[in-house]
Amino acid sequence: MSVQFKPVLWNRNKIIYDAVLLSAVFIYILAYLRIGPMFQEVSLPLDGAILRMRAFGSCAFLLLTCALCIGPLARIDNRFLPLLYNRRHLGVMTASVASVHASYVLGWYFAFSPVDPYVALLAANTSYGQLLGFPFEAFGVFALVVLLALAFTSHDFWLSFLSPPVWKTLHMGLYFAYGSIVLHIVLGSLQAASDPVFTTVVTICVVAVCSLHLIAVRLGSQADAAMALVPAGDTAKPWVEACKIDDIEDKRAVVVALGDDERVAIFRHKETLSAVSNVCAHQNGPLGEGKIIADCITCPWHGYMYRLADGRSPPPFEEKISTYRLKLKGDLVLLDPEALPPGTYVEPVKLGRRK
Repeated sequence: MSVQFKPVLWNRNKIIYDAVLLSAVFIYILAYLRIGPMFQEVSLPLDGAILRMRAFGSCAFLLLTCALCIGPLARIDNRFLPLLYNRRHLGVMTASVASVHASYVLGWYFAFSPVDPYVALLAANTSYGQLLGFPFEAFGVFALVVLLALAFTSHDFWLSFLSPPVWKTLHMGLYFAYGSIVLHIVLGSLQAASDPVFTTVVTICVVAVCSLHLIAVRLGSQADAAMALVPAGDTAKPWVEACKIDDIEDKRAVVVALGDDERVAIFRHKETLSAVSNVCAHQNGPLGEGKIIADCITCPWHGYMYRLADGRSPPPFEEKISTYRLKLKGDLVLLDPEALPPGTYVEPVKLGRRK
């Protein structure tokens, strides 16, 4: 491989995460198969294949809804941060469950087709010019392709190979997959739904995803407004007033905004201050929302660690982030807005040296 490859390091938290996730999927599928028929207002019992098809399809939709809610929930309340850990496993599980759903669809509706089942799936309905009867299958196929592509590129090898910004942009496709699944459901299953249960569940899920993201964006905008920096005005290229010393909790950080796309995390540790980029080199996670563990900044998303003075990960890891210079003016913390190259050593500012 052209990029250094690091194997996945399994630990107790990952095992528990996956065990809980698998158990939840198993319990949901079992409950749907046992309880689902009670809510079906049909004259004849549903065939087992159709019931399993709906069980796995609804499970995939709920899993994807949960995956999209975790991010904004963690920004709204840091008690949800543990759910971000290995969220990629949730995405891979969603793709797997959706694949089983698709296999039941092909096996039930197109098993005896004279043409290839995949061709028959897309050619059976071509009424693209009308709303009722629109070929909703196309939205399902698109969503499945996106989910599988994201699942196959979820490993850290692809993150390193593509670079974090490109990888992150690629995985934003999850929102397009969710929108396609919603259209797939609305133009498909909901057209034939005779009871309000499924419609209500779908509506609640969509409203929850949209509402949580809007709340998280609003809170982020308010935080940025509160972090507006003021030039200190005592140098040729003005430093900025970042915060007051007492604003920073021990082993925590204050995040300040230098522009629309630049955030700096100022950490306090052992009566010293250090400033680094707020963006984790792993998945662009918000370092300023993490804390200091074992004398290293620890990303709240996946636990990547960086030394305070130089922004480098401890050996044998090689990730590094940009650092910034700080100085004190009384109780004010002044920040040099010019980022230093990733991994540059900057002597931490000692709180005893106040000017």
